[in-house]
Amino acid sequence: MRHATLGMTMALLLPISAPVAAAAQSAPAESSSVLVFFDWGKPDIGGDATGTLDALAAEFRAAPGRRLEVSGHSDRSGSAAGNRRSATRRADAVAAYLAERGVPRSAMAITSFGEERPLIPTADGVREPQNRRVEVGLTPITAP
Repeated sequence: MRHATLGMTMALLLPISAPVAAAAQSAPAESSSVLVFFDWGKPDIGGDATGTLDALAAEFRAAPGRRLEVSGHSDRSGSAAGNRRSATRRADAVAAYLAERGVPRSAMAITSFGEERPLIPTADGVREPQNRRVEVGLTPITAP
């Protein structure tokens, strides 16, 4: 599936079924995952991404006992170090947006993978909109 950004940030909400450990029965049995796509060289959140992230923040607030994994990614159009910085800025922007909507930073794990985990494999130097993204996973916290 291909998504053009055309000057706006896009997001998708993807339900993912996940088993829940017996010790964490109060945690929800389902996880959600959101993909937020970005324009080249920008960490700006806009377009339909705001509505999707608002819904994710509301879902988080409605069901305690979950954690958000916020992972920044980039395409391969710049240097590896520059791409990691871009991915970090995007992940930080999404985390800040969610924090402004009541998600505690302590409930988020924020990572940056730069160009290391593309959705669409490309050659070095190629701009790929689907690789310029932040993945946000809302998952149950399971007991050790």
